[in-house]
Amino acid sequence: MRYRTVLFDLDGTLIDQFNAIYRCHIYAMRKLGLPEPTFAQVRNAVGGGLDTAIARLAGQEHVAALLPLFTEHWDATNLQDAKLLPGATELLVVLNSAGVRCAVLTNKRASAARQVCAHLHLTSTLAGVFGAQDTPWIKPDPRFTQHALTTLGSDAISTCLVGDSPYDLAAAKNSGLDFFGVTTGTHTADELRAAGAINIYPDLTALTGDLLAT
Repeated sequence: MRYRTVLFDLDGTLIDQFNAIYRCHIYAMRKLGLPEPTFAQVRNAVGGGLDTAIARLAGQEHVAALLPLFTEHWDATNLQDAKLLPGATELLVVLNSAGVRCAVLTNKRASAARQVCAHLHLTSTLAGVFGAQDTPWIKPDPRFTQHALTTLGSDAISTCLVGDSPYDLAAAKNSGLDFFGVTTGTHTADELRAAGAINIYPDLTALTGDLLAT
């Protein structure tokens, strides 16, 4: 197999935690008496990190007040309905068996990412979980990706990135990684294609054969 390392986005790629994300945004908005976003609006806002999502939903002027409210409710409720997406565990196990290092590269806060990976029993299949606040950077800044590659002892030539959003595609492009897109998250195949993605799959199960064949 061509790739020695595969980096995975988390939300919308390996796991579905959107109900918790939506619930916590609604909680924070209600606390401040702000207009509540729809579920679709929340899905469309995520991917660039929590601060960016809050700014998109409520305006930059409310980020400082909403952030601790979101975090408070997140810490209390986020694991209630977190679930794996189809094929996630199976793909990670197959890649591990083939000697491939797998890791998470996410704009979710690192502590939250590691918590949900442990909760969903992914940690043993991962060589690392890299998230926001691990470094000063997040996707698509190539310095964030390089931090992960350096920590893993990997290089761009033998690494690919699997994700569901243009942030993931940009992160791959900025670091010279091949990109495989899945439509289980925030963006459709047409949206990923418009952003420049070529290899697009409906889910991880559909991706598995092609990824192993490369």
